[in-house]
Amino acid sequence: MATSALACRNRRADEADRILAVIDYSRPSSEPRLWVFDVATQNLLFEEHVAHGRNSGGDLAEHFSNRPGSLESSIGVFENAGSYSGHNGYSLRLRGLEPGFNDQAMERAIVIHGADYVNDGIIRAQGRLGRSFGCPAVRPAIARSLIDTMNKGSFLFAYYPDPDWLSRSQYLGDCDPPRS
Repeated sequence: MATSALACRNRRADEADRILAVIDYSRPSSEPRLWVFDVATQNLLFEEHVAHGRNSGGDLAEHFSNRPGSLESSIGVFENAGSYSGHNGYSLRLRGLEPGFNDQAMERAIVIHGADYVNDGIIRAQGRLGRSFGCPAVRPAIARSLIDTMNKGSFLFAYYPDPDWLSRSQYLGDCDPPRS
C-alpha cells in the first residue's frame, strides 16, 4: 500500500522521492513500527520505535485527528518540509498532503523529532512508549541521522486501517486526481 501511494505521489510530483518512510500505527508503540527505505537501492535504512500523540491512545494508537490542539497523531501521506532546530531540538517538518486527514500538520507543528520518552526503559517500565503532542517522535540517538536521511527527499506514509481514510485517500486505489 505504501509503495503504491509513493508511486502515485511520484506521478504527481516534479521530482521523485527517493526515501520512503512508513509508520504502521496499527502496531503497538512497544514494537518497532517506523521503517525508512532507500527506494533506489531497495535498502532498509531504519527500523525504529515511534511515539504517537497522547490523545491517540495508550500502547495502541486508536484515535487520529487533523485538529490543532487535539494532541492526536494524524494519518495519511506527508512530504518533508525541511529540517530546523527548535523546542524539541533538531526536527523535520511534515507537510500533510491529505485534506481533512493531515493537511493541518504544518499549523499543528507536527514534526519528527527525538524524545527521551522513546526508549526501551520506558517500554519496560510502562509497557508502552511515552506519548507526544501528536508528533512521530523517535529515539534521540538516531533522530539526527534519520532526519538527515529523510531530508534528502522523502515521503512519509502514516498508516492506520481507518475506513474513512482508506476510502477517501487521494493516494490509494487508482490514484485519481485530487477530489474536491
